[in-house]
Amino acid sequence: MDHPDAASGVTRRHALTVTGGVLAGATLAAHAFPAFGAESQQADAIVVGHGLAGLVATAELAAAGRKVLLLDQEPEASLGGQAFWSFGGLFFVNSDEQRLMGVKDTYDLAWQDWQGTAGFDRGVDDPSGQDYWASRWAKAYVEFASGEKRSWLSGLGVQWFPIVGWAERGGGLATGHGNSVPRFHVTWGTGPAVVEPFEKKVRAAVAAGKVTFKFRHRVDEIVTTGGVVTGVRGAILEPSSAARGKPSSRTVVGDFELRAPVVVVTSGGIGANHDLVRQNWPARMGTPPKFMVTGVPAHVDGRMLAITERAGGRIVNPDRMWHYTEGLRNYDPIWPGHGIRILPGPSSMWFDAKGKRFDTPDIPGYDTLHTLKTITESGYDYSWFVTTQKIIAKEFALSGSEQNPDLTNKNVWQLLSRIWQTPEPIEKFKNKGEDFVVATTLTDLVAGMNRLTGTHLIDLADLKRQIEARDREIENPYTKDVQVMGIRNALSYTGDSLSRTASAHRILDSSAGPLIAVRLNVLTRKTLGGLQTDLSGRVLDRSGNPVPGLYAAGEVAGFGGGGVHGYRSLEGTFLGGCLFSGRQAGRAAAAATAT
Repeated sequence: MDHPDAASGVTRRHALTVTGGVLAGATLAAHAFPAFGAESQQADAIVVGHGLAGLVATAELAAAGRKVLLLDQEPEASLGGQAFWSFGGLFFVNSDEQRLMGVKDTYDLAWQDWQGTAGFDRGVDDPSGQDYWASRWAKAYVEFASGEKRSWLSGLGVQWFPIVGWAERGGGLATGHGNSVPRFHVTWGTGPAVVEPFEKKVRAAVAAGKVTFKFRHRVDEIVTTGGVVTGVRGAILEPSSAARGKPSSRTVVGDFELRAPVVVVTSGGIGANHDLVRQNWPARMGTPPKFMVTGVPAHVDGRMLAITERAGGRIVNPDRMWHYTEGLRNYDPIWPGHGIRILPGPSSMWFDAKGKRFDTPDIPGYDTLHTLKTITESGYDYSWFVTTQKIIAKEFALSGSEQNPDLTNKNVWQLLSRIWQTPEPIEKFKNKGEDFVVATTLTDLVAGMNRLTGTHLIDLADLKRQIEARDREIENPYTKDVQVMGIRNALSYTGDSLSRTASAHRILDSSAGPLIAVRLNVLTRKTLGGLQTDLSGRVLDRSGNPVPGLYAAGEVAGFGGGGVHGYRSLEGTFLGGCLFSGRQAGRAAAAATAT
């Protein structure tokens, strides 16, 4: 097995592969691009999509001296895209923060976890296979996360909260799904702090005349000439004062055509387009829910996937997607159907709509997609947490930069207040959110749960029997209950015991109350498949050949190769996938347009 170089995190073999792709791109640029006159070429490259991957690719192109047009259908207020709204979680291997927490992590362990989680099985060794490039991107990404990723970002001024989170714990065998150790590094400043250094680079390039923003430019076609990409055309939308994340007008006031020898597509996924989500929903995950909350703004519509496919690009693994099972209806929505995800600790009890407790691995924080399948197969669109005030005070976190003002605003004192009080955003959801039921007795809690859903699905005696059975397992420091084992395991990790796991206690212990039930909705989020790309980010056609002049990065490319995550994610890998694939595509496109 190749091992990453200590300084770069990239193997010699991988470096040769990437270099070969970059050189091939440069040769392609020299021989395959049509010789249209300079007067008709407005830029060296066009980047479609001003989210994180687009900003990174644009920054790399500008740093290489290229002239770039950066297009997006949204107004300037939405610069940074979905990454701005994120919690800012990043996947690192053997980081300073892990070592501080006493976590022993290695490249080999991380690659073992990635393979067990991804489950690549679609032509991994076949150049025409859907997983051929995806698996190679995965290996390159784990090398990156084990090597230069942290130092690269640190050099740009990015910092991380010192306590490393433990997401997607798996709960199976060592070679199966899940993170064997904590790897979820929360950025100090959350998503906006991840976007900031690249936005600054791009704005500096704008001031230097290297980059031109083209807001409200909706691409409807990638233009090809003789099979070679030569630009884009589309509609100019009317100016919009819509705030970040709010839907903007789709009124067309003109059209445009822009020419460049390279087009980089970084337009994101399909999470806000529920029709596309249902259309691509895999049978292995049951029937798609009739009701879902939406985890991304309305502009995450998936339009560029079909547009790029018409230009010759190949879409692979469209049935692979990542939706969360712990979604809340936002009492103060920003975009239509706005949902917020609970990032839970391990202690809440999880029940289906009829009040049947979930079995392993359907435990909070363990296996998102397995639990999603369990929920859809139940015949209902929702499930329940039954928990206590003591648990939500320490274990509940909410996704989104706006739901974590202490971390986002880098407010140390506000952050420290979590030690003695429930975070204010969580209390607001408990008091104002329509998915919460609060009661001092189990009888009243069950009545509230049935009242909320307008059904009588939850039987008091049966729910009490299951809770009391679990509570008996708390009496000893050892147990046969897998979830209680997980709580003990979490408490043995310093990071969890400090900030993410309540001390083991009985759910029906009145001193831990009040009792709380939370209705959990399916929340749409990420597209795991997408445009197939080689390690230079070049979009491939159905024959496996690069479409001349066409690149892709970020979610539209499955975060690299058309599906770097395979079937499932280890978490903290979506922002990182945008960073890595945006950098790869930007550097390769810059090399391909060298003169």
